[in-house]
Amino acid sequence: MTTTGPIRTAIETDLAALGTLTEALDGMDDALAEALDLISEMSGRLIVTGLGKSGHIGAKLAATFASTGTPAYFLHPAEASHGDLGMVQTDDVILALSWSGETRELSDVIGYAKRHSVSLVAITGSADSTLARAANAALVLPKVREACPHNLAPTTSTLLQLALGDALAIALLQRRGFSEESFHSFHPGGTLGAALKRVDEIMIAGDDLPLVSQDTPVISALSVLSAKGQGIVGVTLQGQLQGVITDGDIRRYLENNAASTMKSALHETQASAVMTGGSVVLKPEMLVGEALRILQTRRISAAFVVSETGPVGLITMLRLLNRGAA
Repeated sequence: MTTTGPIRTAIETDLAALGTLTEALDGMDDALAEALDLISEMSGRLIVTGLGKSGHIGAKLAATFASTGTPAYFLHPAEASHGDLGMVQTDDVILALSWSGETRELSDVIGYAKRHSVSLVAITGSADSTLARAANAALVLPKVREACPHNLAPTTSTLLQLALGDALAIALLQRRGFSEESFHSFHPGGTLGAALKRVDEIMIAGDDLPLVSQDTPVISALSVLSAKGQGIVGVTLQGQLQGVITDGDIRRYLENNAASTMKSALHETQASAVMTGGSVVLKPEMLVGEALRILQTRRISAAFVVSETGPVGLITMLRLLNRGAA
């Protein structure tokens, strides 16, 4: 067997199991609807719990729920039995993960939920398990063989738990109307945080904005181009952007007017004769990630930010990259 043989076999096993999960969703419809209603309508938090590999999946899911608008945290079932159950309130919902549904350490969590009328959602592989029977909504995963050749190590089973948990988080995200702007509130750092900032948060503005009116002599526009150092100047008429002048526009203009006198080419010609009209513009409320995509797609290094009143800022590729957008 080749080096990649076992890897390919494991991945194919996982993919087949995901297909089985997709086919099983119709039979889970009522339980899924109940789970989504319980979680979306709760006034408290989603308490995710599980032990072993299910616990690791649960910790990841708690982070995903929290970052997509559903307040959540992970409760270790062993710690729950030693005082941490006090963190669980009656307006919370518990999401418990156990493939067998008979994890002994979850018994105290299940008992607490029953005594205090805390809603319980289960993700399990056994419909007849203690966990499934105790749950308000039991999401029963299809029986699958583990990718482990001995069918022992939790591999494919944990993948199904993860897939269904992530799907719940996304369904709740959509139900709550969680937007790209909402993501920025929960992801202020790193590349994702940078991409989710608004253009008007990072744009060049104020006195640093390179603008000239369209009747400005070329020599003066060239002076602004050099002084501002952004490689672009916006040309306006009555405050509205008409076009731009870049280093390339100046070079091409001088090449095409090599026979003209210096006075005619630079002092007597207006900026409107040199500019490129119909330039790409950005909106102040646009997300930085979208601005980067536009600049990359159009293969340009800068674009003005325009509102109803005219140009209010400038975004350059260098500025986007320096701010961490990618």
